[in-house]
Amino acid sequence: MQVLDDDVPAGAIGGAASVIVDHRAKDDAAVVAGPRPGYGLVLTADVIAPLVDDPEAFGAIAACNSLSDVYAMGGEPRFALNLAFFCDDKLPLDVLVAIQRGAARVCRAAGTAVVGGHTVRDPELKFGLSVTGEVALDAVWANTGARAGQVLVLTKPLGTGIIGQAIKAEAASAAEIAAAIASMTTLNDVAARVGRAHGVTAATDVTGFGLLGHLRNIVRGSGVAAELDAAALPVLPGVDAHLAAGRVPGGSKTNRGFLEPLVAWRGAPADRERVLTIASDAQTSGGLLLCVPPDRADAAVAALRADGVPAVIIGRLRAATPDDAATPIAIG
Repeated sequence: MQVLDDDVPAGAIGGAASVIVDHRAKDDAAVVAGPRPGYGLVLTADVIAPLVDDPEAFGAIAACNSLSDVYAMGGEPRFALNLAFFCDDKLPLDVLVAIQRGAARVCRAAGTAVVGGHTVRDPELKFGLSVTGEVALDAVWANTGARAGQVLVLTKPLGTGIIGQAIKAEAASAAEIAAAIASMTTLNDVAARVGRAHGVTAATDVTGFGLLGHLRNIVRGSGVAAELDAAALPVLPGVDAHLAAGRVPGGSKTNRGFLEPLVAWRGAPADRERVLTIASDAQTSGGLLLCVPPDRADAAVAALRADGVPAVIIGRLRAATPDDAATPIAIG
C-alpha cells in the first residue's frame, strides 16, 4: 500500500465515515465500508521488478506478493487488475504473456478474478496487481490491533532479498533458487485462514520493509513493544553463505540503516550482524507475521504446519514502557 504523508487527513479522498483503515498506521491495505452489511472492501496495489529470470515464475511471485496485502488484513481477495510496466522495445510480447500466465495461475488458485488491467510502456520491467478484497468488519487485522502478551508467529522463512542478490550475481544454486521460488509463489491464504480461526487480532505481510520494518509498524500502531528470539528466525537455504559473501541488496542495507536504531539487544549474541541484516532484508512475497493470543499460539502453529505452512514462533509482544519509546524492538 502506498504510504501518504502523516498530515493527510483520514477520508481526504471521499467521505471519512466510509474509511475503516487508512494510511496513518502504515497498514498493508486500506479498508472501506462495502456494499454488503458487516463487510468492508480491502483495497491495495503493488508492483515489483523481476527477482528471477523465468517470466512465468516472476508473474506468479508478483501476483502472490500483491494478493498478500489482502490476506494480511484478514480478508479474501476477490478481484484483480493486472499492472504491467513493459519495455516492448527490448522484450518480445511473449514475455508479457508468460508473466500474465503465471499471475493468472496464482489468481485462479486464490479464487480471484482478473477482470482487466493497464499497461505502461516503461524501460524497466515491473508487474503486479491492483486487488480488491473483502473482510468482515469485526475481524479486520489492522496495525492498531495488537495486544501485549500476544505471540508472534512467522509463516515463511526470511532471505528472499539476499537470494535475489545472489541470483543477480549468478551465484545462487539451482536448489537455492527453487526453494526461494517455491516460498515466494506460495499464497498466504492458508496462513490467513488459520489465523482467523485462532484469534489473530493484527498481522502484516513481510515484504519490502523487512521483518523489523513491518513489525515496527505494528508496535508503533498498537503502542506495544516486541521481543524477538534471534535463534528462532527461519531463513531460506543458502542465505547464510551469500550473506557471508556480502550479497546483500541495496534496499536491505537501507532498511538496516533506518531500523538498527530502533533495536535494543538483550545480551550480546555473537551473530548480531547476521541477525540484524536478515531481519532487515527486503522480502518479496514473504510470509504473514501473526499476532496470536498466547493460549492459542501452539495450536495455531500446529494447524499451519499440518497444512504445509512452515510457521514458527519468533517472539512475543509486551506492554511498552517509557524506555521502549526509542527502541521498541528487543532482540536476544
